[in-house]
Amino acid sequence: MGDRSAFTVEKIDDGPKFANLKLEWDDLLESSNSQCLFLTWEWLHTWWKHLAVDGQTSILALRRGVTLAALAPFVVRNPCLSRGRVFPVQEFLGSGNVGSDYLDFIVRRGCEPEAREAFAWHLAGERLMFDWTQLKRIGCFAAGVASILDEKGWRVSETRTNTCPFIHLAGESWESYLASLGAEHRYNFNRKWKRINRDYVVQFEQVRTREQCDESIDLIVTLHNMRWRERGGSDAFHTRGLIDFHREFSEIALERGWLRLYVLRLDGKPAAGLYGFLYHRTFYFYQSGFDAAYDKYSVGLVTMGLAIKRAIEEGAEEFDLLHGDEEYKAHWSNGSRELGRLELYPPGSLGWMCRSSVELERASRGIARQVLPRSMIDGIRMRLNARQQL
Repeated sequence: MGDRSAFTVEKIDDGPKFANLKLEWDDLLESSNSQCLFLTWEWLHTWWKHLAVDGQTSILALRRGVTLAALAPFVVRNPCLSRGRVFPVQEFLGSGNVGSDYLDFIVRRGCEPEAREAFAWHLAGERLMFDWTQLKRIGCFAAGVASILDEKGWRVSETRTNTCPFIHLAGESWESYLASLGAEHRYNFNRKWKRINRDYVVQFEQVRTREQCDESIDLIVTLHNMRWRERGGSDAFHTRGLIDFHREFSEIALERGWLRLYVLRLDGKPAAGLYGFLYHRTFYFYQSGFDAAYDKYSVGLVTMGLAIKRAIEEGAEEFDLLHGDEEYKAHWSNGSRELGRLELYPPGSLGWMCRSSVELERASRGIARQVLPRSMIDGIRMRLNARQQL
C-alpha cells in the first residue's frame, strides 16, 4: 500500500459523522482480519447512543486518498471524580460493562505496517492516558501500536484480564461433539433432556419477529436478574442504559439476520432463555436466564446444549462463550483465548500524574474490599444497581 506519508488521519468527533461512516465501516470490516460482532458499526454506534454517557467520540480514520484504510474506534472519557477518573482517558468504543470482547483497531488487509506507523505517529502527539481493554492478548493490532509508542518514550503496562472459553465446531456434527465431552457431562445432559421431555411438552423457539424480540429480551433480563439478585447482582443488565442498548441492538441484529435469541418453553410456559448472535460463522453466547422453579430439570444446561446443536446445524465453526471463567463454560468448551489490557501513559510529568492517580484509585478500592464485609459490599452494590435502573 505504500509508505506512511501516503496516508492521512482524520479525527471524527461528532455523532453525525460517526453515523455517516456506516457504509465505509462495513466495507472496511469485511476487508479486515477483525470480522467480529463487537467491532461492527451497529454494535458500537448503538453503544455510543446509550452508554457513552461521559464520553466524546474520537474515532481516527486513516485514508489513502479517498479509500478508508483503517479505523481506530476511540472515545475519550471526561474526568469524573465519582468514578475515580482525575484525567481524561482514551478508550475503545464499546468498553465497560456491556461486555464487548476483542476490541481493537480495524485495518484493511495489506495496510497493516503503514497503519501501525501512522496511528502511532498520530497518537504520540496526544496528551492523554490510553486505557485499551478487552483485547486479544495474542494477535491484536493494538499491541503493535503500543510497542511503537513504547519506543517513543510512553510507559506501557500490559495485564491479563480474562479468559474466553470457546468450542471448535468446524467439521463437527452434534453427535460427534457430544461424544467429545466428558462422560459425566454428556450423561447429565442426555438424562435431563429425556426427563424434561417425559414430563413436559417441550418447545425450543427462535425469535423471528420484532414483537417476539421485545418480549424475549425483557424475559431474558427478568430471568437473569432474578437468578443473580441473591448473589449480589450482575453487571449484565443492571442499568437502564444497558437494557435500552440491548432492546435496540437485538432489533437491529434481528433485521441483519444475526440474532439468535431462544426461549425454552415447558407446557407453553417460558422456563429459560438464551441470548446470542451468529456472525461470520461464529456463535457469540452473550447471556442467559432461567426460572428457578425448574431447577431440578437443569433448564439452563439443556438450553445451552440445544443452542450449541442449532449452531452446528447452521454451519457455525466456533461457539464463543465470551469472557468469564464460570465452571459451566469449562464443561462445554474445548479451547480458550486470553484477554488483556494495555495502559499507556505519555512521557513526562503528565504521564506520571495519570499513572499515580490510577494507582491511588485502585489501592483505595483494594483497601475497601479488605476492610468492608462482603455482605456490606454486596448490599451497596445492589442499592447502586437499583438506583441506576431508575
